Amino acid sequence: MSDVHPLRAAIWMLGAIVSFTAMAVAARELKGQHDTYEIMTYRSLIGIVIVLAVGGWAGTLGQITGRSLHIHALRNICHFTGQNLWFFAIVTAPLAQVFALEFTTPIWAMLLATFLLGERLTRIRVLSAIIGFAGVLIVVRPDTELTMSAGLLAAGGAAVGFAFTAVFTRMLTRTETITCILFHLTVIQAILGLASAGFDGRIALPTNESILWLVLVGCSGLLAHFCMTKALSMASAAIVMPIDFARLPVIAVIGMAFYAEPLEWTVMVGACLIFLGNYTNIRAEIRTAA
Repeated sequence: MSDVHPLRAAIWMLGAIVSFTAMAVAARELKGQHDTYEIMTYRSLIGIVIVLAVGGWAGTLGQITGRSLHIHALRNICHFTGQNLWFFAIVTAPLAQVFALEFTTPIWAMLLATFLLGERLTRIRVLSAIIGFAGVLIVVRPDTELTMSAGLLAAGGAAVGFAFTAVFTRMLTRTETITCILFHLTVIQAILGLASAGFDGRIALPTNESILWLVLVGCSGLLAHFCMTKALSMASAAIVMPIDFARLPVIAVIGMAFYAEPLEWTVMVGACLIFLGNYTNIRAEIRTAA
């Protein structure tokens, strides 16, 4: 298992966490200015420019191939669906609850990776996922006042879409470069976004108020996928995805500071369990890879 680097994968996932958090804030700020399809369209168009510019500078554009186009298509259909559900949830439900429900993704990814990638479902992986998910349950408290609104249902659906995305990304990293994966990500989702946003014949153009937030969505979204793809190229989906749990306490603090959303003690207790689950999993994988 010399090609497995759990600690390096964890560091790359920290970059993804920062980027995803920035994207959530930008999406919340775009509420009422652009619908989710328009946000996805502009994000993807900005992403195409960045990928071509960076790829041209690094001399990696020649790595773009259509060799695994069917997997790219499946990956990006799953991601497009999950991302639109996520953007809808971000603007209609409390940030901490949305992220908590989204964090069922590692459990789905772990199960899917077992069947689609042939990855082993070890007892430590199962235990770490159970500990982390217990923390999520403490945050959302489904036995008390949680109302499954459309926004929270969308967050749950997004988790399933992201799990499929992670598994297909791991599959692509076996044969494709990051430039190739990100190029197909931006192009396919730009096509899907334009088709969806323009279905009613109207696409709102960026304004002075929205342009900077749209650029932030585009840059942070692409950077998040770069970091996650690097992480998934260094370790399995069962290792990488649970690390994303760390986004929960970060977004809870942001929700309190900027959007007057309450920061309850249950969020901190849940976050501690989430960290414990991540730490247990990473330490076990490092010992296995050593």
